[in-house]
Amino acid sequence: MFLRQITDSSLAQNAYLIGCQRTGEAIIVDPERDVDRYLKIAADNDFKITAVADTHIHADYLSGVRELMEHHGVTAYLSAEGGPDWQFEWAKENPKARLLHEGDVFKVGNIELKAMLSAGHTPEHMSFLVTDIGGGATEPTALLSGDFIFVGDVGRPDLLESAAGQVGIMEPSARTLYKSLRKTSALSEHLQILPAHGAGSACGKALGAVPTSVLGYERLHNGALREALEGSEDDFVKEILSGQPEPPRYFARMKRDNKAGPTLLPGGKLPEPRRLKASEVAGLVNTGEYTFLDLRTSRDEFMKQHLTGSLFAPMPGGKLPIVAGSYLDEDTAIVLLVNSENDVDEAVRQLIRIGLDKVEAWLPASEALAISGITRSQEAITTAGLAKALAAHPNAMILDVRGAGEFAESHVEGATNIAYTRLATRLSEVPNDKRIYVHCGSGLRASFAASYLANQDREVVYVDGPFSEITDSIMNESVTASA
Repeated sequence: MFLRQITDSSLAQNAYLIGCQRTGEAIIVDPERDVDRYLKIAADNDFKITAVADTHIHADYLSGVRELMEHHGVTAYLSAEGGPDWQFEWAKENPKARLLHEGDVFKVGNIELKAMLSAGHTPEHMSFLVTDIGGGATEPTALLSGDFIFVGDVGRPDLLESAAGQVGIMEPSARTLYKSLRKTSALSEHLQILPAHGAGSACGKALGAVPTSVLGYERLHNGALREALEGSEDDFVKEILSGQPEPPRYFARMKRDNKAGPTLLPGGKLPEPRRLKASEVAGLVNTGEYTFLDLRTSRDEFMKQHLTGSLFAPMPGGKLPIVAGSYLDEDTAIVLLVNSENDVDEAVRQLIRIGLDKVEAWLPASEALAISGITRSQEAITTAGLAKALAAHPNAMILDVRGAGEFAESHVEGATNIAYTRLATRLSEVPNDKRIYVHCGSGLRASFAASYLANQDREVVYVDGPFSEITDSIMNESVTASA
């Protein structure tokens, strides 16, 4: 059996290519939309992808299952569990789709995969037990666990409510997850855990950086799993629902599109943005029909000079899809301001994975910044200077864009808390007739929020620096965070 974990570091997402070396057939599990990567890896290792599977209806990226079915003739294996509201609607009448129930088995060459309902993160969630029959195995060697069990954590059960707006489903989902996790006590200690996400994903709160694990180790050291196996249901529910990070705004759209059917890429190919001429930039800025994403790494350089109205969305570190997904709608026409032409392909991939397909053009940021009359700087202060600034502007708004848990521990007296990933959905709470001081824990998240608020014509002051340097005299300790 051939096994390859294929990681998208920008979304901390893992797909798995599993191949039968005797027959040359392979399956890809939980693929993203730019499927050419998987096809190349398969071909380079003398495999042909004949099957594809999703563990569930994903919230953090658009699935590549439909791409492989429609453009490459691959057979798809998808959950039929979860009830009528949580079906892969687009696949119901597709002759290449196989809809699975608990305990169903299928084979790819001499590799057997058995569907195991693992509901809780979502109602239809399935994990797949993998048995290498061709290698002589008589019991599973691995669990493709999707968003069920991670290294160090388990899938969060709140997203259907906190991201997709299904009011009242959070606690019942947590109780379902508890029951699903307890069923794993019947599985072998040696079972490899192959999760769909690692550290940095918003699909959990304590994901480990180690790429894979084994079930026996997770039973000992995965706190959420241990709580489910050894603790009470009520204690598990309370713990798993506390401290979950605020999901990016685009998660609701991913749920909708993966359920109804992700739009197919025209001809199965990525968008090919054109190279802008510097002489065209001023005209595009002035029309307001395009959003410019500034992919430079340094927030200091962005604050000193950037294209008027542009959003700071550095590509390294997985910030581009989170920022773009939190602030842009799917029909937004995008122009990329890049460090070099080498950035363009990766930026396009990161954007189309979250359904931002209208990447129209690009040019080096240095060329755009050399154009007179269309750049600006962002007013900025340090966290150490915030108290003095507020004394000079007592009617200003203090906007804390950290998570609700951080805010609850300690915050500036009178501050409003809106996580930067939810700012677009709560923009009406940010007045357009006040000076707004935007801060976070280090300055990074505030830099994204400040660029967005400036784009939305707010009078914003970017507050950079460690939260710990804010003067004690304006702090309020241990209070309840806003919703």
